[in-house]
Amino acid sequence: MASLVQFLPLFPFFFLISFSVSHGPFLPKAIILPVNKDPSTFQYVTQLYMGANHLAPIKLVVNLGGSFLWADCGLTSDSSSQKLVPCNSLKCSMAKPNGCTNDNKICGLKSENPFTRLAATGELAEDMFAVEFIDELKTGSVASIHQFLFSCTSSTLLQGLARGAKGMLGLGNSRIALPSQLSDTFGFQRKFAICLSSSNGAIISGESPYLSLLSHDVSRSMLYTPLISSRDGVLEEYYINVKSLKINGNKLSLNTSLLTMDGEGHGGTKISTISPFTTMKTSIYKTFVESYEIFGFSMGLTKVEPIAPFGLCFSTKVEGLNVPSIDLVLQSEMVKWRIYESNSMVKVSDEVMCLGFLDGGVNQKASIVIGGHQLEDNLLEFNLGTSMLGFTSSLAMVETSCSDFMFTKDSSVFDT
Repeated sequence: MASLVQFLPLFPFFFLISFSVSHGPFLPKAIILPVNKDPSTFQYVTQLYMGANHLAPIKLVVNLGGSFLWADCGLTSDSSSQKLVPCNSLKCSMAKPNGCTNDNKICGLKSENPFTRLAATGELAEDMFAVEFIDELKTGSVASIHQFLFSCTSSTLLQGLARGAKGMLGLGNSRIALPSQLSDTFGFQRKFAICLSSSNGAIISGESPYLSLLSHDVSRSMLYTPLISSRDGVLEEYYINVKSLKINGNKLSLNTSLLTMDGEGHGGTKISTISPFTTMKTSIYKTFVESYEIFGFSMGLTKVEPIAPFGLCFSTKVEGLNVPSIDLVLQSEMVKWRIYESNSMVKVSDEVMCLGFLDGGVNQKASIVIGGHQLEDNLLEFNLGTSMLGFTSSLAMVETSCSDFMFTKDSSVFDT
């Protein structure tokens, strides 16, 4: 899938970017995509550019576990460089199609909106996409990816997406998700990082110098844990093996078999950008909330009437306010993902804060789904080649944040 790389100047204020080629003796060291959080939907939105003659910006909701990029056909059909991928081709096989369309001629892909649960069969297409790149720790130009594979689907799937979004960007462990296509095109290792925040953050794919784009070197504080697979192969979504939960260093009494993925893919702990808050299977959530309440009382917290969708809330009218810490214990007691107050609590008013963990119900497939609020200001590196996750816990502990990534001026995806 490797293709010719071309470099273009990036003008973030333009609706269209004129196509001009600047030849260079190097490939980009890393690709960086700015990410903004939509305040009304809590979705994370990024922006790419597409089209051979004029690069048009396209806003997409980030789906960490998504298998591919899907976009509204009404937006993409005007591109003269767009081509549909025939059925029974190698590219179609890579995409794991669910059939053929147009009298069995075009490769068909099932696209789903995870917020509305609506699904539709789209057509596998290819076009030129462009993304911002980093070289010598500078940003400001875009590199084009020829014959980028994506699903062209119905505008009905846009219902429930953030304002202006025209589809979803999949970052899952599949052959046609963005990380794999960037690896094939630019020769990167198959790894990428996400750094989200309540305002702006970044998706980065490429070599490790991107860590220097933060105001503080966090590489030494990263811990690593395996990404787990199902019994029958690699999972496209990202799961880790949480062995136990602790509150203020105290291990919770849980049915630990629920934390392990079974042969049918139920259980385990999934990382998601779709769920705005961490959700837990009911039996785990009940024990977790009851224990958190007890430790909260011991630290002087005052419980108040819960505010939906949260199940446990406290008054903020407490002098010297302090809340219990939460640990996700991974492969050993030495490797734990600590969740501090900024990621555990949600301020819902001047007088009330709530525990940002929700009851996922008895039928939730994953036992725990780590949601967006708990991911914010945590740098996560997904290495698909080694099947390892690197994580930092809260960057606030080293006096930095995901919003500290050094972008070109006014790179917010909501500007255009």
